Amino acid sequence: MTMETNELRIDVPVKLARVKNVFSIASLSFEGDLPAALFHLKLLMDDVGAWNASAQVVAVFHTNAGHVTLHDQSYNSDRNIDTGNPYKGLLVNLIDRGARIELCGATAQAHGWTNADTLKGVQINTDAMARTTELVQQGFVMISES
Repeated sequence: MTMETNELRIDVPVKLARVKNVFSIASLSFEGDLPAALFHLKLLMDDVGAWNASAQVVAVFHTNAGHVTLHDQSYNSDRNIDTGNPYKGLLVNLIDRGARIELCGATAQAHGWTNADTLKGVQINTDAMARTTELVQQGFVMISES
């Protein structure tokens, strides 16, 4: 007879030497108060650090999630609030840890945003569909977050 414990047992341990992922983030789904996409990006970057893996991680924000990449003043203007971008600390931390954060150029154009509206380190690409296609063709695994 086997006694069950209340401890979590990992049945399929994963440790990668190399990570090449592109996250396509079109909208925000929440896990509690945190957007799931940002939680998953942080989790992946935590794993990369624990594994001491080489990593290329790109997050492409577009459509209804583009505002996440804005600095406080532009975020406030776009969202019609005055509390600032609640996600900026998470994005800056991800950038500092080596994740590449990009904003879809088509989304930026639709909202009238420029490079000056984004957080430091955010880059603007031509458009999300072209960029994710390019990265997939370069061997990146696409993770779609919505």
